[in-house]
Amino acid sequence: MKTLDWNQLSDAEQALALRRPALAQGGRDAQVADIINKVRAGGDATLLQLTRDLDKAERRSLRLSEQEIDAAAGRVSEELKAAIELAIGNISAFHRAQVPAPISLDTQPGVRCELHFQPIEKVGLYVPGGSAPLVSTVMMLAIPARLAGCERVVLCSPPPVNDAIVYTAKRCGVDAIYTLGGAQAVAAMAYGSETVTKVDKIFGPGNTWVTEAKRQVAADVEGAAIDMPAGPSEVLVIADESADAAFIASDLLSQAEHGPDSQVVLVTPSQDLAARVYQALAEQLAQLSRRDIAAQAIDNSLTLLCRDLEQAAAISNAYAPEHLIVQTEDPRALLPKLKNAGSIFLGAWTPESVGDYASGTNHTLPTYGYARTYSSLGLADYQRRYTVQELSPAGLQAIGPAVELLAATETLDAHKNAVSLRLAKLEKQQ
Repeated sequence: MKTLDWNQLSDAEQALALRRPALAQGGRDAQVADIINKVRAGGDATLLQLTRDLDKAERRSLRLSEQEIDAAAGRVSEELKAAIELAIGNISAFHRAQVPAPISLDTQPGVRCELHFQPIEKVGLYVPGGSAPLVSTVMMLAIPARLAGCERVVLCSPPPVNDAIVYTAKRCGVDAIYTLGGAQAVAAMAYGSETVTKVDKIFGPGNTWVTEAKRQVAADVEGAAIDMPAGPSEVLVIADESADAAFIASDLLSQAEHGPDSQVVLVTPSQDLAARVYQALAEQLAQLSRRDIAAQAIDNSLTLLCRDLEQAAAISNAYAPEHLIVQTEDPRALLPKLKNAGSIFLGAWTPESVGDYASGTNHTLPTYGYARTYSSLGLADYQRRYTVQELSPAGLQAIGPAVELLAATETLDAHKNAVSLRLAKLEKQQ
């Protein structure tokens, strides 16, 4: 990790220090667009061919059969099933509490305004496979979809789909599991095929191919909405002299092992703590099965030495991390000063890992600085809200003249006339 003294940097140097490593697209936008166009034109046949060409998997059907699902579930250990049940319970409890209540009120006599919520009808979940099958992502995406009341929930994951992913999807009420990965999976869910359901909104993380595909289908009126923009995984740790260096090192590495483009940042007023963290990093890194990946991420990450914890909070707000860990003597005291973060973990006994799996909060979070304007995934992302208004004759008479004047000010004569005609009829009836 590179160490920088924040107060020795110019404004331009500070901005540069907080800049994420650029996402190298390498012309990927054109390649993704080509895949999307092929899927739209060729449907199932193209999807099966892309599965052979890109995933090196031979499938006769894109959808897992009930027999395949049951067989996969049977291969999952009872111990893992118990861990999944614990996580499902906590995630369900936290997200069930987010179910919104309709609002109905009279803004003035005779003017009734209401706010209602409606689930998105069809949603698609993307769950990465590869070397780290994200079983937890199934729960984070599927549980709020079901609690929100979505009518159809489908899931795509690259073949061969991990047994635990299959079991968890079934346990969480997913209606269909498709053996599809990459940009072609996003295209299939966005536009549909003979087998794959066309969905209204797509959720889930993925590599740069998936991210670019989500961006493109979201920009197309015939495509599908998406949950949020995404970049590489990241964590920022604020720590003071009282923090446990081994704990901090483990938290930094838990994000670094996601991929070589992950970024981890330590912000501390203690140079001594930073030195102890570096020693713990070296010791723990050597024990990791994904140490080569984590080492690359650590090499691209940094420590920022600051003046005090108040300045540390300001640095964090400027960076807007996906995960923010606070390991200080009084972590909750710093909470009011922390504005921009996807999810915050307070205290030495709250590793980021608990949020990833089983505390109950959602681990689908805005990355790459989007925490300034986007929120962690929640029940509201699976619903749309709409308003209702109903006026009595007296209510229209009360606000009608103001509406007429406002419409006339904007030179929108038809708007004004829609009110004037009604007011005139009411006047005749009196």
